[in-house]
Amino acid sequence: MSHNETRGTNGGPADLTGPETPEPSDPVVADGEANGVRAQGADRLGPAPEGAMLELLTAGLDRDAPIALNVQMRGVIEYGILMGSVPAGTRLPTVREFAESTGVATMTVVNVYNKLKAAGLIEARGKSGTFVSLVEGLPSLEGLQRLNQAIDELLTVARTLGLDVGQVAEMTGVRGNLQRARSTMPLRILFVGLFQASTAAYAHFIQGKLAEQDRIDTATIGTLSAAEPLLNYDLVLTLANRRLEVRSVVPAVVPVAGVNFVPSVETRTRLAGLDSAARVGIVSTFPEFTGLMRLNILRFISHVSSAEITLVDALDLADFVRRVDVVVYATGSDRVCDLVSSRQTAFEYRHSPDPNNIQNDILPLIEEIRSSKLLTNRAL
Repeated sequence: MSHNETRGTNGGPADLTGPETPEPSDPVVADGEANGVRAQGADRLGPAPEGAMLELLTAGLDRDAPIALNVQMRGVIEYGILMGSVPAGTRLPTVREFAESTGVATMTVVNVYNKLKAAGLIEARGKSGTFVSLVEGLPSLEGLQRLNQAIDELLTVARTLGLDVGQVAEMTGVRGNLQRARSTMPLRILFVGLFQASTAAYAHFIQGKLAEQDRIDTATIGTLSAAEPLLNYDLVLTLANRRLEVRSVVPAVVPVAGVNFVPSVETRTRLAGLDSAARVGIVSTFPEFTGLMRLNILRFISHVSSAEITLVDALDLADFVRRVDVVVYATGSDRVCDLVSSRQTAFEYRHSPDPNNIQNDILPLIEEIRSSKLLTNRAL
């Protein structure tokens, strides 16, 4: 996993022109529910702020970068999903809106959306538009609202039985003691990343949030098929934008959940501490994330006057490195360090799992899996 994007505004734009009429040549918009593509809770989603999502997506595009705009457009959405700034249920701009705002042909946007749809990251809902797919297994805002309603109903039932809040709390405490028995039920978790070193770092971070008896192992997408039998794991975690790819390899009985990421504290601190006169060179691993990586690094080095970006596979990489004072490279591009002289500084643009995502989504999911496993074992 590499690069860019911090958590940002949630939601997408309202359709300023009304529902877009689907064109036969636009399969993302046209097929919708005809192919059974519909997310849970779709009808409960509220309207998104007008223009907010369109502005967020276009801001991540860099027309001066040597990367085709359609590749950048796909990367902006995909990485937004990974980082949580384009959350599940977000309505994406219509093909026409996105094309007009970026100055590309509508068919270019169609092709971008089709590739994201094929990856399972977005889905069409007929004339309602195109939406970010809901991540399976993770709690939603609607789920929390249902929980509050359930608590209210519990208290109402308690009052009809003549029980006060204190008695309900007492009974809840007993139930809680029973649930504590679940702590004797260890879980095995597998984290699947892109690069071995960064994957190990992500797993170490998550391990610190787990119950003491739980264990997390690691594998990369390239070595996943050769890993320990996947049926031995209770849960597989991976990068949010790679979940479908990993899901296709993992047995159906083993749940797979995506994890969001944010730039690490160390990365933000080092960027903010750069000399304002420094010439900064940014090296990206993946072409589709180049624009976003530059945009997000610029957020932390607004005091620096010079910053340019290239790819680690660029033919002129050596010349590029010689022109700068500081090299900031994406995870997976560490070979650029071989070109850095003693007078220069180089460091990785590192990410870490989003603590809020781990606390609010992943850990509750783990406890759900533990409860289910405990009940299954008791039934046996």
